[in-house]
Amino acid sequence: MTTTMAPRRSAPRLSPQPPLRQHRRLNVHRTLTSIVVALIVVVQVYPLAWLFLTSVRTEQDFANGDPFGLPTGFTLENYSRAFSTGNLALNILNSFIVTSGAIVLIVVLGMMAAYALQVLGFRGSKFVRGLFLIGIVVPVQIALVPLFIDYAAVNLLDTYQSIIIPLAGFSLPMSIFLFSSFYEYIPRETYEAASLDGAGPYRIFAQITFPLSLNTIVTVVMVNSIFIWNDFIFANTFVLSDGLKTIPLGLQNYIGAMGKVDWTATFAAVCVSITPLLLAFLVLNKAMIYGLSSGGSKG
Repeated sequence: MTTTMAPRRSAPRLSPQPPLRQHRRLNVHRTLTSIVVALIVVVQVYPLAWLFLTSVRTEQDFANGDPFGLPTGFTLENYSRAFSTGNLALNILNSFIVTSGAIVLIVVLGMMAAYALQVLGFRGSKFVRGLFLIGIVVPVQIALVPLFIDYAAVNLLDTYQSIIIPLAGFSLPMSIFLFSSFYEYIPRETYEAASLDGAGPYRIFAQITFPLSLNTIVTVVMVNSIFIWNDFIFANTFVLSDGLKTIPLGLQNYIGAMGKVDWTATFAAVCVSITPLLLAFLVLNKAMIYGLSSGGSKG
């Protein structure tokens, strides 16, 4: 006579609960992260807020009160005085012309150079790319005297070209790096399929590479526009007349006799000058962040 044993039922497994210590560590980490992020936001936003508040303060309030305190009065006279004291409108126009011209050169030459180095390839392309990357660490100051002598010899001093050419030249290495890093992760099969369909290198560039590079183009434009818009050293060296002064040079007009500075009008002029960049950054920030991540790590 045989007896059958009923199978034992295993006790239901309970989902492991995180230890209390680990939970506390996670909360502390989140709290510290929130505090650090809040401090970074304050450090970044406070100067802009202080700049705007100072631009709407009266001269007496700024001179006699706490310069870092809240304004006791509100006035827009500083903005009208900013345009009447200096050539602010002309300075903004000059900065726009210089920035636009340099950006066009940077984007066009940077894309074409990166396409030739990374996609087409040739013997010694890695060496040429390395030479371009060395240009990132070259200081701009070493080119001032040679460029001034060359510009004087070919009558390019006191022209838009004298500012646009060096600004574009010193910005090209980083732009080529961003475009090359992005092109590196475009599948080679895409180019091979286009070649089998009879597309040449120019058609591949226009119909495949260029449309895929739009986010990287936005990144290159924004990063270089900030640098070019605020450039002082090239404009101060190669511009000799008031008619070609850009915004950084034009702000010197608010320094009066004996070094007296009209601070409230100066802050109003600065607010006007940075507004285009802030608006462009707010509109294009998502594309810029995506372009940085794709251009620096993946496509």
